[in-house]
Amino acid sequence: MASSEVRKRPKLLVFDLDYTLWPFWVDCHVEPPFKKKSNGDVIDSLLRKIEHYPDVPEVLHQLHKEGYTLAIASRTGAPKDAQSLLDLFGWNKYFSYKEMYPGGKKTHFSRIQKDSGVEYKDMIFFDDEPRNIRDISHLGVLAVRIYEETGTTKMVVKEALEEFSKR
Repeated sequence: MASSEVRKRPKLLVFDLDYTLWPFWVDCHVEPPFKKKSNGDVIDSLLRKIEHYPDVPEVLHQLHKEGYTLAIASRTGAPKDAQSLLDLFGWNKYFSYKEMYPGGKKTHFSRIQKDSGVEYKDMIFFDDEPRNIRDISHLGVLAVRIYEETGTTKMVVKEALEEFSKR
């Protein structure tokens, strides 16, 4: 993700969960409780393997390694199940702020902004829903659309960081 072209850095990168980090709605398409098998696979109660988007583990690790602060803003109706998957995937360590509950993204961002002290103009947000992109971009956040076919990719994050540096 690092690029010699990237000059100005965001102070906070915020990710949605469903169809952004993993290809499903945690409150609809999978059946908790979840567990990790001895081979490392995460499965649901119906023994189905729970997948995340391929680039996500590397993206989160690299951003964390490069010193970026990360947050989650999710409207999920199943926050305990989402938290369980974050734990089982080993991603919990990457996120400093988590707002996971039904409601509007503006409420999530208001709380993240208050807790972090980071101004909206210093944030990037990744989400798959156009209404969330629209609502959050009006706050001054650089909001980046994620497509459910690919989820969050290294290229999308790299391009977002480059775009942010030019603001």
